[in-house]
Amino acid sequence: MKPLVISLYLIIFSFSSLSFAQQVSEDDKLHFGTGLLISGATYTFVYTKTKNKKKAFWMSLGASALAGLTKELYDSTKKGNRFDTGEAIATTAGGFAVSIALEIFVGRKKRKPTL
Repeated sequence: MKPLVISLYLIIFSFSSLSFAQQVSEDDKLHFGTGLLISGATYTFVYTKTKNKKKAFWMSLGASALAGLTKELYDSTKKGNRFDTGEAIATTAGGFAVSIALEIFVGRKKRKPTL
């Protein structure tokens, strides 16, 4: 739990006003959105098959990280391009954001009001 809280703080502070890198490119926003979609779809698929929140979390986070790294490795093979770690991190951060949200809210049973 402690590494999760530390990771969450790092993500929040990296996008806060305390950061000197205020400019977020359109490409990074697209990578973040792609990470959201890939991770959300993976989490939903794994959770419906296994009903295991922990497995669904790690599989969805891994899928978004793998997608980001694979895309950047592919781009780095093209002439004039290089491996952009910022874009890979943006894809993984999108996956992390949706994985945390789904981890919290999926699978909760509604409480019946007590009289």
